[in-house]
Amino acid sequence: MDIRYSESGPITVVGIEGSVDSLTADRLTESLEAKLREGRVRLVADFSQVSYTSSAGLRSLLAAVKDARQRGGDLRLAAVQPQVQRVLSLAGFTSIIRVFDDVPAAVDSYGVAA
Repeated sequence: MDIRYSESGPITVVGIEGSVDSLTADRLTESLEAKLREGRVRLVADFSQVSYTSSAGLRSLLAAVKDARQRGGDLRLAAVQPQVQRVLSLAGFTSIIRVFDDVPAAVDSYGVAA
């Protein structure tokens, strides 16, 4: 799994590539926590290159969204692939985390100037 960051004003886009599973979820959790500690509390996770997520990946997302919201921000998902969307839906995550068709829509959903 590769993780890259870009910033759009106060919003941090987290590009994730590969699988988010028991081997990689801790790394994702640590990366998201580091951004939140830096004060980057408005996050968009670009899932366009994520082919699979396990329950460990879901726990990582849940921890990040809770932490972000406690700090006055949020975590939103963008460009989620159908197979990952199915996992999110079955696990009930689509009622917890907002999901957008693409990164620009997710960034715009914050309603702040980039």
